[in-house]
Amino acid sequence: MSTKRRKSTRVEVGLGNVFADLGLKDADQLMARSQIGLHIFKILEQKRLKQREIASILGIAQSDVSHLMNGHFSRFTTDKLLDFLRRLDRKVTIEVSPHHEGEPYQEVISAT
Repeated sequence: MSTKRRKSTRVEVGLGNVFADLGLKDADQLMARSQIGLHIFKILEQKRLKQREIASILGIAQSDVSHLMNGHFSRFTTDKLLDFLRRLDRKVTIEVSPHHEGEPYQEVISAT
């Protein structure tokens, strides 16, 4: 009978922002951009459009659609991602409020 040794696993609790956990500059902005991109991805996935159709709606090249659908949201500016939401007939509301310790400076919340 062989005895297997278990390796101990070290677990770290994240901050809720993988970009901050990795120590990346502008982590809040990167997180907000990825959250906006994810909303766009979900909308497009629900519509079940072909890349050619998505490119036409969003006004981008088909190769950029591929980047978008593969989660490469950092290839697009926040303004461009917000424009995609407009082109997808979505309303975006920006709320400005005081910052409280421990919360992100930029946050994306979906009402849908």
